Amino acid sequence: MIEQFIDYVLHVDKHLLVFAQNYGTLIYVLLFAIVFCETGLIVTPFLPGDSLLFAVGALAPQGMVRLELVMPLLIAAAIIGDNLNYWIGRKAGGWIVRQRWFKQDYMSKTEAFFTKHGGKAIVLARFAPIIRTFAPFTAGFGRMNYGRFLTFSVSGAFLWVLSFCLAGYFLGQIPWIKSNLKVVFLLIIVVSLMPIVIEFFKHRSAGKESASEGSDDKV
Repeated sequence: MIEQFIDYVLHVDKHLLVFAQNYGTLIYVLLFAIVFCETGLIVTPFLPGDSLLFAVGALAPQGMVRLELVMPLLIAAAIIGDNLNYWIGRKAGGWIVRQRWFKQDYMSKTEAFFTKHGGKAIVLARFAPIIRTFAPFTAGFGRMNYGRFLTFSVSGAFLWVLSFCLAGYFLGQIPWIKSNLKVVFLLIIVVSLMPIVIEFFKHRSAGKESASEGSDDKV
């Protein structure tokens, strides 16, 4: 199962191409569903985001999709997903966070991200896997003003979708990148995960310092 998922993420371009060849315009439905679920449901933070958008842009010159259609569609999916997640957090967040299946670590990382970046975390979270999924839920759970949330959500969706799709479109036509998309997807994943890794080590370091100070006080 895990191997299949990794294969899908690293070869998302090939899987999308095969799907488009077999099902034609249903590719738009698939792309909308993936982006909507990744941003709107806290149980699917593992779905591809950044690499998917880059792949869409890279494959557009081959006629797989039309950018003028798919980009507005994916922006809409990101905004609708974000808003669903916000209201789930606002209306049912208390019940959800008490469930055993809920990832408390993800919630803690997202809360730390909010503490550091404030409201603009909604925009920045678009570029950070996992946090991208939990940020709107956390905003709703914390009862962030909806008008403020919506402003950040819409602007973040535009920046996220346009930047990765257009980067894929223009960079994907460079011969080396076109023949090494697997390497590019790996780099995208690594760069996207860097903020989470940095925050993890900062949190871990701070925990060790607190524990050390506590032991010194006892002495």
